[in-house]
Amino acid sequence: MAEFTIRPAAPADGGFLADMVVEAANWRAGAVRPRPAVLADSQHAAYVSGWQRPADRGVVAVDPEGRSVGAAWYRLFGADRPSMGFVAAGVPELIIGVRPLWRAQGLGRALLRALADDARAGGYARLALSVDHDNFARELYRSEGFAMVASAAGRETMVCRLR
Repeated sequence: MAEFTIRPAAPADGGFLADMVVEAANWRAGAVRPRPAVLADSQHAAYVSGWQRPADRGVVAVDPEGRSVGAAWYRLFGADRPSMGFVAAGVPELIIGVRPLWRAQGLGRALLRALADDARAGGYARLALSVDHDNFARELYRSEGFAMVASAAGRETMVCRLR
């Protein structure tokens, strides 16, 4: 496993989190959706717009040289402005992004576990996410306790009970 550390996300990480939204949108090998196009999509932009709101929490993975290489974070969305993986008000939705060279090295799992611990400590009972049906990360999410609760348009909404 590659060496990295995990630290809490801070308000100054907004730009990096936007980069990770782009990585998450471009998870397929060879996918090239430019940053401006991804962030112009209101559903993707919702994950980072105005970062860090009071209920926003996240973690950032840093390599030994101090470079940010991945992040996982959650936000609360309302029923009036649902996100891609919205299940209910009060259930945070997470998003995770990892630089391609760092994928499949345990970093995503470590980020997911750290974020789940944070959500549990914050009093949340569940975390939700949205993932494409054919995204290899589905298996990671399942192995960490996420289960599908809805499926539509090639995407699954998954929820993990934290208690």
